[in-house]
Amino acid sequence: MAGLIKREDIDEVRQRTDIKEVVDGYVTLKSAGLGSFKGLCPFHDERSPSFTVRPQVGRYHCFGCGEDGDVISFVQKQDHTSFHEAVEKLAARIGYELRYEDGGTGPSREEVGKRQRLLDAHKIADEFFRAQLLTPGATEGRRFLQLRGFDRAAAEHFGVGYAPQGWDALLKHLRGRGYTDAELKLTGMFSEGNRGIYDRFRGRLIWPIRDIAGDTIGFGARKLYEDDQGPKYLNTPETTLYKKSQVLYGIDLAKRNIAKDRQLVVVEGYTDVMACHLAGIPTAVATCGTAFGADHIKIARRLLSDDGTGGEVVFTFDGDAAGQKAALRAFEEDQRFVAQTYVAVEPTGADPCDLRQNRGDAAVRELIGSRRPLFEFAIRATLRRHNLDTVEGRVAALRESAPVVAQIRDAGIRPAYARELAGWLGMPIEDVSRAVAAAAKREANPGAPGVAALPPSGVLPSFNRPDPRDPVASMERQALEVALQEPAMLGGGFWERFSAVRFVTPAYQAIHDAIRATGLAHADDPVRWVEQLRQEVPEPLQPLVSELAVVPLPAHTAEAVQKYCRDILARLFELQITRIKADKMGQLQRLDAAAHPEEFQQLNRELMMLEMERRALRSDA
Repeated sequence: MAGLIKREDIDEVRQRTDIKEVVDGYVTLKSAGLGSFKGLCPFHDERSPSFTVRPQVGRYHCFGCGEDGDVISFVQKQDHTSFHEAVEKLAARIGYELRYEDGGTGPSREEVGKRQRLLDAHKIADEFFRAQLLTPGATEGRRFLQLRGFDRAAAEHFGVGYAPQGWDALLKHLRGRGYTDAELKLTGMFSEGNRGIYDRFRGRLIWPIRDIAGDTIGFGARKLYEDDQGPKYLNTPETTLYKKSQVLYGIDLAKRNIAKDRQLVVVEGYTDVMACHLAGIPTAVATCGTAFGADHIKIARRLLSDDGTGGEVVFTFDGDAAGQKAALRAFEEDQRFVAQTYVAVEPTGADPCDLRQNRGDAAVRELIGSRRPLFEFAIRATLRRHNLDTVEGRVAALRESAPVVAQIRDAGIRPAYARELAGWLGMPIEDVSRAVAAAAKREANPGAPGVAALPPSGVLPSFNRPDPRDPVASMERQALEVALQEPAMLGGGFWERFSAVRFVTPAYQAIHDAIRATGLAHADDPVRWVEQLRQEVPEPLQPLVSELAVVPLPAHTAEAVQKYCRDILARLFELQITRIKADKMGQLQRLDAAAHPEEFQQLNRELMMLEMERRALRSDA
């Protein structure tokens, strides 16, 4: 039986395959502008073509039914095949030889031997680090643990160790055990310089990161000394063993209790996991330098037997803005669980380790015991974005929060949340209930008459479908179409200006955030560029990214496209300047010029500069 296809081969097949040629085998496509093609959608019946293919970005999107994807998903849906089979079919089409994680017929002896050698190297390193924690050189490491309330027994239970200062302590140890430098490079435990390889972890406290079977596959290292120029925490890089998106620290110790108690507690750091376990929360785990994502959910569902019969996932986050953002990202994944999802937020910002250290084990248990449904947290976070002292603010808050309530799976508690929302808003329950019912109707019947169209895959609770009649939203949409389809236009001075723009439409702001987070490193490869953006945005917004990437730009020559893109970006920048001017004019009107003459003059100078910049943009356009 064939094994998993290597990820790099999947990416290669996707990039090498001409999506237009493939779709042409099923749909008659006609030119719809420069670089775009349109035809009748193969996924639903229609009389006028709304199915658009954009070969440059390797994607398709139907503006009628909302179906979208890349060439692999197209073959999957059309031929009713698995992902695996679709990739194999496309690879054969272009004559590309695929490689499998297990060689196609199961792991070869050579591959098994290489993997085992890597695991053995990690086991030896694990033992080495633990032994080093007991040496005189590890005084600072032992002090770190002691100050945080962890004794020697706790360190041994969690396998905490110490990486000696110096450049080759572990290197010499593993060489002495028969490992070659070529093998050691594959472990992720070493860096490489002009003189060869050297220890990646030096003068740091070490935590072994183990898979669910208990094998050590990587390490996390905490800085101890002021002269260490590296980051506070340094993890093993991606290797054949260690994939951070598939790893949960502490899962080897927590798995039995997670299955028994039907509870998974997600914390943020290694010491937080230790504190929770020692305080009586043995179901705690932590991600390793990445957000809790789809691969982590697969692990959790398997352990929780996430089959609708109970179980809960509890996320712990700080009460600051970053913690709220992390919690809302977790909310995006909530619908993947049948288990109930909760959030436990410590208002003071203390993490479980700090709580245990300052207030004892009971405080950690109280934090987890105070968990609130993630729906409640998401609703309140949505309300905080609006000024509830004004009628306009309350109405806008209701528009954003009603879809959150509408998505509550349990129809029995949905009305209760509608009543809670009415109280938080200070609005009649009848008005709130109608808004929730309308949001539920939109989600259930996105194409129904009189109902605003929504992405078929659902709507991120905090983001409504942008109103195409809103001129500001329309302007922002056009700018994102340019950014996704012609990212080269953002080069030079445009990137800094584009990054600084504040989008008013929440859904478009989320895509703008993703563009800034992704950067322009792969803008010269539109297929990869768009795929990266799709992975960066919340999953419910991925169809919108595809839509923006394939909609034909209103130009029919390369020169016209360039001019159109420049004009759109200039209008976007001018809109941003107008907003900034309005803010500063408000400051100027509220300012007492006699009491603050210097500030008054500075604001006037800034307004003058903004007006000059606005006129220059118009002149260039």
